[in-house]
Amino acid sequence: MTSYMPEGWLIDTLENQMALSSVANLNEAMKLGTTLEARAILCDKEHNLHIDLISMQGIIPRNEGAIGIEEGFIRDIALISRVNKPVTFKIMRFEKNEFGTVAILSRRAVQVEAMKEYVSTLKCGDVIDARVTHMEKFGAFVDIASGIPALIPVDAISVSRIPHPSERFFTGEDIRAIVKSIDENGRITLTHKELLGTWEQNVQDFSVGETVPGIIRSIENYGIFVELTPNLAGLAEYSPDVHQGQHAGVYIKSLIPEKMKIKLIIVDAFDAKYPPEPMTYFTNCEHIDSWIYSPENCEKLIQTVFSE
Repeated sequence: MTSYMPEGWLIDTLENQMALSSVANLNEAMKLGTTLEARAILCDKEHNLHIDLISMQGIIPRNEGAIGIEEGFIRDIALISRVNKPVTFKIMRFEKNEFGTVAILSRRAVQVEAMKEYVSTLKCGDVIDARVTHMEKFGAFVDIASGIPALIPVDAISVSRIPHPSERFFTGEDIRAIVKSIDENGRITLTHKELLGTWEQNVQDFSVGETVPGIIRSIENYGIFVELTPNLAGLAEYSPDVHQGQHAGVYIKSLIPEKMKIKLIIVDAFDAKYPPEPMTYFTNCEHIDSWIYSPENCEKLIQTVFSE
């Protein structure tokens, strides 16, 4: 695991809590250049972040809030949205005002260090830790280190297509992802589906004759696609009485590896709100050069190749 982590991973550690526990310890952290985390309790009208350091108040000036704020590449919503959440920082100096001594902090300094020491070393195919920060219909934004963002497009989240990332993730969830691309402006795109197993790995938990849970993902003229796992779906006969997003009980009629097909019969379909199942990752490696989803004897090849 890298020493540069998504925001929120550090705040409850013993070392961090000890550093925040006294003014003397904060002074020592400043001298050592230690990266700390604490909760943002206010974003004032000038968009300075006020941080609860327990033993004193801290302030992150707007221009020290994130890489790109001062240059205009990042909008101020990146600061406003940190209120009531953990924020990572280094202590730059201490200043006195009418209320006493305050610590002047920099989140930007931590991000600059993380970019230099960690993000700049990433290569396509690297498997990294991330924390989901917010979601849009087109994808999930994640924090890969000290608030540095990356995007997982919605079609890269799983093999089974979903209408919105919230079908898979929740805000604040810690996940694993793979570096898919880094453009010339430093924008990082990740992918996730390659960690959720191949067709064969997923289908091994199912047998012909079983009736199992599923989610109706797509309704076509020729049939209904039912998700059995995030990386596995089967096809049932068309029925006018079901709609996308319903949960279902489905009977497994046949498994056909050479065509990568599962034939299903919908026993029952109903509306329900079940939370996303915890992710099951099929690899714990730190780098992937390529990934083949389809079975070896399948007529169709589904593959991801990671290259610079």
